[in-house]
Amino acid sequence: MNTNPPNSPVPSGISTVAPQDGGGFPNPGLPPHVHRQADVSKAAEKRAERLVAAMFLLSVLGTAIFIAAYFVVTPTGTNLFADEGTPQALWWSNLVTGLGLAIAVFFIGAAAVHWAKTLMPDEEMVEERHDIRGSDETREIAAGIITDGLQESGIGRRPLIVTAMAASLAALPIAVLAPLSTLGPLPGSKPFHTFWGQHPGQRLARDHDGTPIKLSDVAMNSIFHVMPEGLTAETPHHLEERAKAATMIVRFDPTLGKNPESMANGVDGVLAFSKICTHVGCPAALYEQQTHHILCPCHQSTFDATDGANVLFGPAHRPLPQLPIEVDDEGYLVAPGDFPEPIGPSFWNIHKDK
Repeated sequence: MNTNPPNSPVPSGISTVAPQDGGGFPNPGLPPHVHRQADVSKAAEKRAERLVAAMFLLSVLGTAIFIAAYFVVTPTGTNLFADEGTPQALWWSNLVTGLGLAIAVFFIGAAAVHWAKTLMPDEEMVEERHDIRGSDETREIAAGIITDGLQESGIGRRPLIVTAMAASLAALPIAVLAPLSTLGPLPGSKPFHTFWGQHPGQRLARDHDGTPIKLSDVAMNSIFHVMPEGLTAETPHHLEERAKAATMIVRFDPTLGKNPESMANGVDGVLAFSKICTHVGCPAALYEQQTHHILCPCHQSTFDATDGANVLFGPAHRPLPQLPIEVDDEGYLVAPGDFPEPIGPSFWNIHKDK
């Protein structure tokens, strides 16, 4: 921005416009070329070569740290720095494995940059623009440039760097493959069953306190979040079972029901549906009392409770699975069995009979 006051004189020797002759300012050209130490000193060249090789070897060390930490600094198993299963164990696991992988990747990049900066050709070249398709002679020259570049890079003359680079690039994928060995066994039939099917006739209990629910407790146009009564903190794989068994019950006027089969699996307008959205597994547990729509807050999938939780809107492609329910002799809501289909997002062979 011009800060000079209006009508102030321009200092002598300074032009406010570009020269007209020649079409503008002259080309200043390139500054004098300064040779690097590795260009003029064999000792400096050797030092640079050893430094690049050392960086590649540090990358190999980082890969080794990652692999070792993956097995001896784990969050739930062996941990050299903290008690297993504690937040500190998780912290140490993330720290050491993260540092190992960071070292492995960083020093490959650092070695490549230092190699280019200190050992590869450092000549300034200017090439005039030309047609995209050159003559055969030009193409031969281009091929020769590539060949000369490979020779000038010193790959053939620097076996130490090439060996170290090959070792670092070969070791890095091992850091990716190592976790595959601990993925555990295949899930088998687990995706097809929940805790509701382990003890037929289980009562529906309030999620927050485990209190069984009577039919008379469920008010019209209300929603309850429920779990199987027998699912407690002492249950094996407690959290996993809770995640799969998460269910909600809603109640509306039975005359509003649009799906006879769905209404037959409920009691007096009380229906139970899985809370796990069939899109990507978010908790679809928002209920509109006036429309009887169930909404998933993650991606806005909307299900119609009066029509067997069929999809009205959003990315979900199948209805929420419905849990058949009955009333026992004492008036409590019970589930005679499991969901008739797998809960949650779709997966391969989801409709296979298990």
